[in-house]
Amino acid sequence: MSDSLVVCDVDPALTERLQRFRFRKETNNAAILMKIDRDRQLVVLEEELEDVSPEDLRAELPERQPRFVAYSYQYKHDDGRVSYPLCLIFSSPLGCKPEQQMMYAGSKNRLVQATQLTKVFEIRTTEELTEDWLRERLAFFR
Repeated sequence: MSDSLVVCDVDPALTERLQRFRFRKETNNAAILMKIDRDRQLVVLEEELEDVSPEDLRAELPERQPRFVAYSYQYKHDDGRVSYPLCLIFSSPLGCKPEQQMMYAGSKNRLVQATQLTKVFEIRTTEELTEDWLRERLAFFR
């Protein structure tokens, strides 16, 4: 079974950046897009976004390639409280190469461990990523 599942490590620079992102003081929505560098077999930083709504974030995600997203979202509760949950979104669109999907899927748990995030969600099409979708998922953690 020489074609075993490739599990990629997380780039130490990315781990450090995610740690700083986790404790950021800003109150706006922000995201870190991550991809796998196939040559180095590492999950690496692709792009950082500030003041990004779920819909804007959706526009940044490739439609045919998987991505990981750490997303800090300003969540306004029904009772007036505001919280800033940090979640990991795994975008694994239909139609991307099977080996690419497997590489990302196999590396997801390692990334979850490195980020220590508990709110982990998956989308199969970029169209799923909307404010309503995210609020529905986050409501479970209230």
